[in-house]
Amino acid sequence: MSCGQPHETPCTEVLDHLYEYIDNEMPDEDCAAVKRHLDECQPCLEKYGLDAMVKKLVQRCCGCDEPPVDLRAKVLARIRQVRGEVAVGGTGE
Repeated sequence: MSCGQPHETPCTEVLDHLYEYIDNEMPDEDCAAVKRHLDECQPCLEKYGLDAMVKKLVQRCCGCDEPPVDLRAKVLARIRQVRGEVAVGGTGE
């Protein structure tokens, strides 16, 4: 996704690290760059809002369950795999 406008931090880079931003797992300067981008890019801001709502919903529904230790790594690996498949023209399934 890209809004087609030039930004200091490209849309793809912001979207690739959106959950790190939502989870406050980024260095301060990277966090500031994402915030600047969201302040000027409506499509990315909408995606951020949707992802933040999904995270809150999941937390509310599953917040008391302890996730498996390796769940985050597995999810991120699968996301990278699907993005790679999509980038080379696959279906991602």
